[in-house]
Amino acid sequence: MRNVAFDLFYTLVAAVFYAVAFPLLLLFSFKKKYRDSIPARFFGIKNPPFQPHDIWFHVCSLGEAKAIAPIVEKLGNKKIAISVITHTGYEAASKYVAQVRYLPYEIWLWFWIERPKTVVVLEAEFWYLLFRLAHTRGARVVALNARISDRSFPKYYRMRWFYRILLSQCDRVFCQSAEDMARFIALGAANVEVVGNIKLSQKIEATKHYEKPTGTVIVAASTHEGEEEGILRGFIAYREHNPSARLLVVPRHPERFAKVGELIEKSVPQMSVERWSQSQSLESDIVLIDAMGELNNLYAISDVAILGGAFAPIGGHNPLEPATFGCKIITGEQMFLQRELFKYVSHVQFTSLEGIADALKNAETMPPSQINGSVDLQKVLNYLTENENGKTKSV
Repeated sequence: MRNVAFDLFYTLVAAVFYAVAFPLLLLFSFKKKYRDSIPARFFGIKNPPFQPHDIWFHVCSLGEAKAIAPIVEKLGNKKIAISVITHTGYEAASKYVAQVRYLPYEIWLWFWIERPKTVVVLEAEFWYLLFRLAHTRGARVVALNARISDRSFPKYYRMRWFYRILLSQCDRVFCQSAEDMARFIALGAANVEVVGNIKLSQKIEATKHYEKPTGTVIVAASTHEGEEEGILRGFIAYREHNPSARLLVVPRHPERFAKVGELIEKSVPQMSVERWSQSQSLESDIVLIDAMGELNNLYAISDVAILGGAFAPIGGHNPLEPATFGCKIITGEQMFLQRELFKYVSHVQFTSLEGIADALKNAETMPPSQINGSVDLQKVLNYLTENENGKTKSV
């Protein structure tokens, strides 16, 4: 009875937030980036409940959607459903033989979740009503690749009364590391075990082959607002030492392509600059890669990868992809969301934007980065395929 009262209170609070945010949601729904996700998640447009299925994966965005590939492949003829948060996640999930939906805002989950069997929630997607309603409507709820970063744990711990309630709805927590396990237990989770990071089992490969340009090829990968300026300054300084170096700039978010293109042209008028969408050439001094899905193809022909998302408090990006292709990796020190993955990658330089020129010089004498480690998915697969009919519970 106490949980039901909390459910209603939580829903009421979420409804208030929804009402306050409604005008902004309407406004943002006209932006290209959110044109599909906001109408689906917040207004229920073209986003019906799942048809009957065996296993439902909930992921956030591109990285998590790609990470489940080895598991989905090994589940054979199981009927798979996948919910996502972002447009890039939706595109990646749509490549599987699966039903794909945007996860509705929590107050709509009362009407959207029907009778799932097994719900697998990736990483840190801790939506209370997702856990609660899936659990009470008969599903086994599994937290997979679960993590709590050094930066986030103090906030979680201050709210441990809430996470104790949320995690009590979870039947199994498969976490990334021993540190994560200790944190989940401190928050009240039961049935916690370490399986490692499932991203180590990803099949990472290039989809196209490009000829490697002459000289040292540097790819600035998944860059964010404020990072390109520092990377360009470091590259300009490095070019005085190595005039044959080339830079490929790949912004993380496509809506920033035009802005980054203007920044490059303004910052380096003395160098040749091209946009990939216009030339399909990599021969200029600097090339803006204003296209999606090219990073692995570029890692395959690059000598050095400057991995973005860690020169500001964003949390970093997956280092396994450039390491797979032997790129020498340079990244920032604020890679707290990827700390566990970096444990498996050797020969990485961590620096500030001001230190990029020196790091590029140091990279000349460093060995290529490489991956040391693996993960055994069998324990996860065994759990997901046993007792497939879920549980029998009532709200």
